Amino acid sequence: MDDDTGTIPRQADFSAWYNEVLWRAEIMDVRYPVKGLYVWFPYGFGIRKRVYGILRELLDRDHEETLFPLLIPEHEFMKEAEHIKGFEDEVYWVTHGGLSPLDMKLALRPTSETAIYPMYSLWVRSHADLPLKLYQVVNTFRYETKHTRPLIRLREITSFKEAHTVHETWEDAAAQVEDAVARYREFYDRLGIPVLVSRRPDWDKFPGADYTIAVDCVMPDGRTLQIGTVHHLGDHFSRTFSISYEDREGEQRLAHQTCYGISERCMAALIAVHGDDRGLVLPPEVAPVQVVVVPIIVGKRGDEVLEASRQLTDDLAAAGIRVKLDDRDLRPGAKYYHWELRGVPVRLELGPRDLDSNVSTGVLRTGGVKRAVPLSEAPRSVRELLEEVARDLRASADARLAGAVASASSMNDLAQVLERGVAIVNWCGGQPCADRIEEVTGGAVLGVEIRSDLVTQDEGVCIACGKPGTTALIGRSY
Repeated sequence: MDDDTGTIPRQADFSAWYNEVLWRAEIMDVRYPVKGLYVWFPYGFGIRKRVYGILRELLDRDHEETLFPLLIPEHEFMKEAEHIKGFEDEVYWVTHGGLSPLDMKLALRPTSETAIYPMYSLWVRSHADLPLKLYQVVNTFRYETKHTRPLIRLREITSFKEAHTVHETWEDAAAQVEDAVARYREFYDRLGIPVLVSRRPDWDKFPGADYTIAVDCVMPDGRTLQIGTVHHLGDHFSRTFSISYEDREGEQRLAHQTCYGISERCMAALIAVHGDDRGLVLPPEVAPVQVVVVPIIVGKRGDEVLEASRQLTDDLAAAGIRVKLDDRDLRPGAKYYHWELRGVPVRLELGPRDLDSNVSTGVLRTGGVKRAVPLSEAPRSVRELLEEVARDLRASADARLAGAVASASSMNDLAQVLERGVAIVNWCGGQPCADRIEEVTGGAVLGVEIRSDLVTQDEGVCIACGKPGTTALIGRSY
């Protein structure tokens, strides 16, 4: 990102733009001396805190937050063969305590099923204990051998929200899956991020699950990013870990379970979907600084302008608005660039002419639109501006997603659509055809049973083999 203009074309080189924004906007420092591990800057962590605050708010309606250990004994971890097969190449093992070899290796959790479910087998006794709905926000570790990328592909996932629920019946668990999907939609609605929701093919489901529902967003380069998953586990894990309950007739029954997670990929989506050539653009709800007040010091009225700026800042803070007074000895343009880069939703400029008119000039981060803000009613006016920013963000994101999704009826059409985004096709459901689609176009079958109103696709024939097909989502993914 150029220090003078503060711009780098996001569409022309999204990867360079993304890395520059993480650094210059003080989201993450990538210089930690272990590959795939990164450090949160305080500003980035402030965004993260508010983003995950929304998640906690949504889950706390009927879930309880908990915390399970990081270390998982090998004998528990190895109980579930299908599950372990999905993670065996990614596990970090602790083999020593100090200089002494451990009697049993301990896994750093890649995910927490094998840490949580032995305890669930102790806690669940009766139908009166169900449903059980717990969640935690923890770090997980996966030995990622591909190209690592901050917030997207990591070896330490620092902010993994995982919920684990237990139910009496398969149908109860299926209803919980739908509930979890609805909450994830609400979560991303609050962030202004439009999503695509689909059922993953059987070969791409969570190891040990009956089925997996995934949430994806489309990044500026047209690739999809999986930013949430919901898994129906059936009684697969309850058989392995002996999670059973006494039903109303006194019979012992195996429980049915779900799990669902969101990682800091939600932060990557927030940065990428809303950002522009000048840096971050943050939804007001999660912006650490919602409003910055910039005094315009001109001529002999500097003290008067500063005093008015302090009063304006105090009035906004008293109204519960997160506001920052930038009274540094810098030219106004440098301050504008600083706060635009960090995505602050509203900038209030206050100079001598503004004082004479008893107003401040409000500038929206979404497009630089200017509004007069009466000083006498600044909190109300600023709240209206923040609401306008939130609406603008969502409208722009919706329009970009609509432009990135299109139908394709042939392999040639599919390849062209994938150059700019995501394709809706008909597909027979077979893995050989999915493999052929990927071989020819580079796009993978993301999911079936599309839950999006963006594109309607009539039932037709498979794009690969010509047999009857159902609607499927094809994309190139991170």
